[in-house]
Parts: sequence; structure tokens; C-alpha cells
Amino acid sequence: MLSYQHIFHAGNLADVQKHAVLAACLSYMTQKDKPLSYIETHSGRALYHLDDDAAVKTGEAQQGIDVAQAKAWFAPDHPYMRVLADTRKAHGATAYPGSPMIAEHLLRDGDALHLAELHPQEADALRYAMPSAHVYQRDGFETALSITPPTPRRGLMLIDPSYEIKSDYTTIPSFMAKINKKWNVGVIVLWYPILTSKAHAPMIDELKRSFPDGKCHEVGFPPAREGHRMIGSGLFIVNAPFGLHVELNKISQRFATLTKK
Repeated sequence: MLSYQHIFHAGNLADVQKHAVLAACLSYMTQKDKPLSYIETHSGRALYHLDDDAAVKTGEAQQGIDVAQAKAWFAPDHPYMRVLADTRKAHGATAYPGSPMIAEHLLRDGDALHLAELHPQEADALRYAMPSAHVYQRDGFETALSITPPTPRRGLMLIDPSYEIKSDYTTIPSFMAKINKKWNVGVIVLWYPILTSKAHAPMIDELKRSFPDGKCHEVGFPPAREGHRMIGSGLFIVNAPFGLHVELNKISQRFATLTKK
């Protein structure tokens, strides 16, 4: 959807969940002395500034990463916090790394970075922010199918659409099945919003049937503003790295403090 730009939502609570888990996955996977491929289907611009008018307008970062830091949800040596600190050291105190930049910081020489982004302006910004990555200005689902299985074969794919195209909810399960069939060793991480409409529920039910060993991690949080329909965030993970459940449990405990009365 060419109207979507993540700057309005950068650093919100959904990003905190997604980026903390992504950083934990990649930190674990890079401990093994074997190269990785990272693939992202909907990359955005990779680098955001939270004092941008669009970010200030929604105030979502103030309720997201600002809260997580104020409450010390993550230790300074957590990979998510290390990447955030490095990004702000390089780009200023209001800089925020999107998932492509988190991946770039945690990957090593010899690892491959494949980033798809259809929006022309976002793709241009992505190329500028990530000059060493393979950037594809085309549909992310088509790109992912065309380059899997990747070289190196070990790796992780992040699927992170805006869901402004409502058919994503119905097409994603079959897409993930195709990716898994082509790339059965790949870690597949799907992010999805939890809306008041529960539009995600049939999709997750189908994914649980297709991937009975998959991990489903959902967190709830207050709406960002009156009338806002997103009340939580979810991840469905195929081939989750060993021990990830420990990190997921910690994140669940932190988010639970937001909804306690």
C-alpha cells in the first residue's frame, strides 16, 4: 500500500515488541559461526527521527520506546538497547532504528541482507540508510518468493506488512506455507496488529493448524489515542531459535504492567 509510511508509528509499543524479539533472535543466531541471510518483506526507511512532525503528531513513540526506556524494560546490554544506543550515537538523540537497521547492526561480514520496499520515497530512503544491503523496490511477497531459498541458507525472514491491504490476512498463511516449503530451515517471523475487530484471529488459527510447532506471542496495550483500534501486537514465529520462549516470557511480563489496573 503506497499510502503507508511507518514514521507515524515508529517506536510505538508494537515496534518495541517486534524489535526486541527480532534483536534477540538475531543475537542468538549470530553466535554460531555460520553465515546468515536476513530477508524483510516490508522494510520501510530503516532510520527514523522521533522529532519528525509525523511522529510527534501521533505521539506513539512517547507511549512506546520512551516508556520502555523510562521503566528500564531492557538491560543496557540487551541487543535491542545496544542497537538503539549505537543508532543514536551515530544519528542523534531522537533517532530510532527500524528492523532493517537492527538487522544490519547485528549481522556480520559474510551475512546477506535483502530488503524489499514498494513505496518509492521509502525505498530511496532505505537505499540511503542501508547502502550495503540488497534493496528491491517491488512487492515484498513476490520478492521473498523469488529469492528463497537464499544464499547463505541459514537465516531469518521478517514479514511486516501494514495490513492496509485487507487481503493480507487471508493470503499470508498460504504465503508462509510456500516459503517454508522452499526454505524449511528458515526462521519466519510474522508481525500482525491486534485490532478491536479481531481481524487477525482467523489468520492465526490457520497458521496454528499449518505450523503446530510455531510460537504465537501476543501482547496487549492501551490504544494510542481515543478511537484508535489497535490494542495489541502479535508475532507468529516458525522455527523459533532455541530458548526464545525465555525472552518472550520476559516481554509479556513487561507489557502486562501496562494493562494492570
